[in-house]
Amino acid sequence: MRLVGVGEMALMSPPEVAGYQAQVLPGVAAIPREAWTALFPNDVEGWDYYIACEASPPPAFTFQAIVVTAQSRVVAAAPIFRLTYRLDTPLQGRWRFLGEWLNRHLPRLVNLPVMGLGSPLADRCHLGFAADLSASQRTMAMRALIAGLDAHAVALEVPILAVKDLADRDLGAADPALKEARFTRVPSLPVATLDLPFASEEDYLATLSPATRKDIRRKLKTADRVRVEMRTSIAGIEREILSLYDETRSQSGVDYGDFEKLPPGYFLGVMQSLGDRAVLMLYWRGEELLGFNLLFVEKERVIDKFLGMHYPQAREHNLYVLSWMTNVRFCLERGIRCLQTGQTAYASKVRFGSRLEKSWLYYKHRGRAMNSLFRTFGPLVPPDKADPDLAALAKKAPRARKTGR
Repeated sequence: MRLVGVGEMALMSPPEVAGYQAQVLPGVAAIPREAWTALFPNDVEGWDYYIACEASPPPAFTFQAIVVTAQSRVVAAAPIFRLTYRLDTPLQGRWRFLGEWLNRHLPRLVNLPVMGLGSPLADRCHLGFAADLSASQRTMAMRALIAGLDAHAVALEVPILAVKDLADRDLGAADPALKEARFTRVPSLPVATLDLPFASEEDYLATLSPATRKDIRRKLKTADRVRVEMRTSIAGIEREILSLYDETRSQSGVDYGDFEKLPPGYFLGVMQSLGDRAVLMLYWRGEELLGFNLLFVEKERVIDKFLGMHYPQAREHNLYVLSWMTNVRFCLERGIRCLQTGQTAYASKVRFGSRLEKSWLYYKHRGRAMNSLFRTFGPLVPPDKADPDLAALAKKAPRARKTGR
């Protein structure tokens, strides 16, 4: 299989491990669609999604992709991102002042080039392997992939390598080779997921605590003041949507910097690329757009991708609860059993019945001495400990176990 664009961007001498050969390409667009889809079947964040993201990357990022081939067949692949990363980003809450001080006074130590597997525009690392590979073959393919990533980092003088948000279920294929290459693993932000094996909205509400159920019903009493519109086109409201997203991001108690910033063309590009697999839920008060949800729709799962709201009107009209229940109803009406709601606002999502799926961050410095420091001090500030909601939930958990709740 000939890969598009190899001559321009691929490594001059791709590393080979036991017959598995890695190549870095200009992006997912350089990989045949059928080859990528075979590794990620039925995933709405598939080839079309990544093509749209590559056409309009976030300002701080450069996108590429890496593939591993064996006997001219693509057997493994992943997207690659590059940016200059602020190492103090995990310092949130009361520790944020320290990060700002370090960035002001030691910028060359704090801001370093990073190359990673994954994407700032996905909640999981799309690291895929051919379905017919055995466990040992996957390990060999992963070794080749790591060697290819490392060689590319050497060529571009990038000192830090990372794997962003590797799902817990994907550890088996990747973890042995990453540990062998002296990557350090720490918990990343989990992904909130709501299971919906219910016949009706009332069945879902019955699984929540009495206080939560009462709160939802009370807040829905004013729902008739807001008009809900479902669209598969963003035409005419692109600027409003991006403005609402930025306004909501500014309300957050955490700041993950460049990883939260969207380019102006993101919403339009993604919706055009995904067609009816991307749905906008719009919330209007008269002619004023108060909020939106961007949903990605699969046969068995809906991804609540991005939320944007206008304040203080959103609070006055209980827009978060209305949007949550609108999405639940959307799933139940279509027999969809899983609503994935991402890596923010964990307290509310857990209260509304979500479980938190583990994900992991791997990283290493290519310098042996610096990597020893990374391995020693990096685990002290993992991303999951920096989120205030997660910290609060962790404090509640021991009390809940102690009281038998």
